[in-house]
Amino acid sequence: MDFFEMERVLEELVRTFAAPSATTWFKVTGDKKPTLGEYRMKVAEFMNLFESALSSGFQGDPNSNDLLNFIKKSVRDHTTLALSGKNKEVEKRYKYYVEYG
Repeated sequence: MDFFEMERVLEELVRTFAAPSATTWFKVTGDKKPTLGEYRMKVAEFMNLFESALSSGFQGDPNSNDLLNFIKKSVRDHTTLALSGKNKEVEKRYKYYVEYG
């Protein structure tokens, strides 16, 4: 099955949701200088929250199993990249936040 639209959503997840949410979380908590590791972990937490919410919207239909597996794998892969420092968007947003936030 073709999940082109969902693939686009998940590819943009870090840029449009997880990293901005992490930055906002640190602003709200008053932490102006989180470590890079703390920032990456917060991004991963928001990615997992999004995955959970998205997956719950597609449960209950036996035809959604392939999509649910696709979502879980994609989020896991993108989370691994973010935590390992291989997502340029996370690194860029972290640097901007601690230098100018």
